[in-house]
Amino acid sequence: MPPATSPHTPGAPGATVQQICRFPVKGLNAEALEQVTLTAGQGLPDDRRFGIAYGLGTGAKRGFFDLVQEERLAQLRIAYDPTGSTGPSLTISRQGRQVVSGDPTDQTGRMLLNQFFAGFLSGSRRGTPSFQEADDSTRSEALPNPVSIINLASIRDFERVARQPVDPRRFRGNIVIDGLPAWSEFNWIGREIQIGTARLKVVGRTQRCAATNVNPDTAERDMNIPLTLRKGFGHMDMGVYAEVVADGTVKTGDPVSDI
Repeated sequence: MPPATSPHTPGAPGATVQQICRFPVKGLNAEALEQVTLTAGQGLPDDRRFGIAYGLGTGAKRGFFDLVQEERLAQLRIAYDPTGSTGPSLTISRQGRQVVSGDPTDQTGRMLLNQFFAGFLSGSRRGTPSFQEADDSTRSEALPNPVSIINLASIRDFERVARQPVDPRRFRGNIVIDGLPAWSEFNWIGREIQIGTARLKVVGRTQRCAATNVNPDTAERDMNIPLTLRKGFGHMDMGVYAEVVADGTVKTGDPVSDI
């Protein structure tokens, strides 16, 4: 396990936001944002707002398709506009070509999305997919609210152990930061941090699962991230979760500091 590092380690004042990402549909790729407004008690706006559900029959085990079960989802690219002139719009592309577009909040749009995913996920052992908007009951368990924070220095240290480059997108972070010592974000647990003008409380480490094994470009399982973390560091964690405790705006390039 990496040595404990004080959150006041020299260099921490230079930590900045490198990227902001939202995942409008659980299991699909991210959209990069230049800035985002965070609200106390809520996650990143429109993050995991939608999911591709399975097991909707009587007595069936329910859940959402993700990369753990279906690595082919990494082939898809997404563009989501929550405030379009005619309503929200979700566009999905594959290999640079648009394959479906519609309003994911209305019946016609969901029908188009369901038709696409029924074909794309044909043969899945999970059964027929159903594109759905998350409600409070599903979001708390399957589509959580906390903001995911990834430290690029920790990924670089992991690359040293893995002996190969590791794309940060594998870890599906909402806010990607740099300028901290590797693994020092773990020392923020239980503390409040300032990112831009927003304040967040770090509530726990993010344990990694088999979804990280999927290459975000090729959609192939070409690494074993959890196993390499456990062998190299004695844990399977990368990144931390934080809850928003005070409203504010976060932009790329904004400073990050503990309070």
